[in-house]
Amino acid sequence: MNSEAQADTSRFLHRPAKPGADGFVLTHGAGGNANSPLLVALANALSGMGFTAVRYNLPFRQQRPFGPPRPADAARDREGLKNEVEAMRKEISGRVFLGGHSYGGRQASMLCAEQNELVDGLLLLSYPLHPPGKPEQPRTKHLPDLKTPTLFVHGTHDPFGSIAEMESALKLIPVKTKLLVIEKAGHDLGFKGKSKREELPASILAAFTELIRENPRKSAANL
Repeated sequence: MNSEAQADTSRFLHRPAKPGADGFVLTHGAGGNANSPLLVALANALSGMGFTAVRYNLPFRQQRPFGPPRPADAARDREGLKNEVEAMRKEISGRVFLGGHSYGGRQASMLCAEQNELVDGLLLLSYPLHPPGKPEQPRTKHLPDLKTPTLFVHGTHDPFGSIAEMESALKLIPVKTKLLVIEKAGHDLGFKGKSKREELPASILAAFTELIRENPRKSAANL
C-alpha cells in the first residue's frame, strides 16, 4: 500500500516506499477537490513508480468547500500552484511535473505559459477547450506561449471540446505534445461509479512517460 500523509487541508502528500528523484503536483477541476478519485488513483500510481506526489486543493477550494471558482479566483489559483511547485522542488532533487483536471489543468497551462521553466512536463486531463456548446469561445489564447511538453487526455464525448477541436488546438503549441484519446468517455474520463475504467491511471502514466522520454529537459530522470 502506498503511504499517504495529510500535511494540511490544502495538500495531500504521497511518499513512495522507494523514493526516486522526481515529483508530481496534481490538482482538480472546478466542481471537485483534491480527493477526486482519479487524482487519488494517479497519485497512488505515481508513488508506486517512485514519485513524490501531491494532490493539491486550489485556493478557491480551500476558501469554499463547494461551488465553482469565480473569475477573480484564477490569478490566485495560479499563484497557489506556483507555490506548490516551488515547495515540491524543495522536497525532491529531480524533475517536477504538474497536472490538472479541467479548470485546474487550464490554470496549470496558463501558469506554464507565463513561466516556461517552471516545470518539466504538464499533464492536462479533460482540458476545457471551450464552454459546452460554445465553440466560438475558445480558451486557446495562451497556447502559443506554452513551451512545456504536454500530454492532453480527452474523452470522445467531452462537451468541452471535440477530438478534432483538440487536435487543432494542439497545433498552436510550439513544443511536443501528445493527445491520449479515451473512447466513449465524457469530461470525467469515465473514471467514476461501478463502471469506472480501472486501467485509466496506468494508461495515462504510460503515455506521459513516453512523452517525457522523448523530450528530456533534465538528466536526472526516473521516468
